[in-house]
Amino acid sequence: MRVSEVLQDNLKNERTSYSFEYFVPKTSQGVLNLYERIDRMRELRPLFVDVTWNAGGSAGQGATSTTEMVAKANKVYGLATCMHLTCTGMSKATIDSALEEAYQGGCKCILALRGDAPVENEKWEATDGGFLYAKDLVKYIRDKYDDYFEIGVAGYPEGHPEQHDDKLLIAHLKEKLDAGASFVITQMFYDVNRFLSWVELCRAYGIKAPLIPGIMPISNYASFMRRVKWCEINVPSEFMAKLDAVKDDESAVKEVGAQLVAEMCKTILELGHIYHLHFYTMNLEKSTRSILDRL
Repeated sequence: MRVSEVLQDNLKNERTSYSFEYFVPKTSQGVLNLYERIDRMRELRPLFVDVTWNAGGSAGQGATSTTEMVAKANKVYGLATCMHLTCTGMSKATIDSALEEAYQGGCKCILALRGDAPVENEKWEATDGGFLYAKDLVKYIRDKYDDYFEIGVAGYPEGHPEQHDDKLLIAHLKEKLDAGASFVITQMFYDVNRFLSWVELCRAYGIKAPLIPGIMPISNYASFMRRVKWCEINVPSEFMAKLDAVKDDESAVKEVGAQLVAEMCKTILELGHIYHLHFYTMNLEKSTRSILDRL
């Protein structure tokens, strides 16, 4: 059953599910450590796991490739997989190769993304022979593989660093779905009310596809602040105050952070419109488990 079909079934039967995201480590030892975590975390029975495109967004980096990791998660650990695929630094030939390897590895789901500009570039530009927008990548995958791959795309309830007009971003999201995508995973957020308002705006615009909240656990204060700044997202004052009060105590930050994020998830689930959570694990196990324990 496809992700979007499971999520529609969840809605009908009020059943909760969740998924985990991992990135490809840059060393062989890091890859081995991650496989051990994936093996332990599969006992949590995620609906699927997804793997980012080579951690840095370009092919060939790291001790292993995204497609190798996807194939192993699928064939060795028995997990349904979703593979990230970005336009950044990707020629059509490279994308063709990645899709073929995903196909051979048993992957049936692609998260199609434009991706971020390389650090050395001031603005995002397509690679010669590549794609300019995620919607173009979605259409290409759909034209080449018909309905074999289910395709997910990204949503931005907090706005995008390059665009803060919610209506325009939602219009672009609708274009990606109309091109052939069937579900949406959002950027991380901590302002649950803003997320819920964004969901209402999407529905009012005619978007009916499942909208999956992207949940980022809080493992330590410094990394939390870096991500908030980098993604330009809002943190409610009461949320921030509770973390600020314990910021010099790492164990307390983990405890308070887990409780705050769990409460945010509970608010989403109890409304009865969304029953799936997508965890950005950052290749860590305990923070995600801690939130699930509270739920």
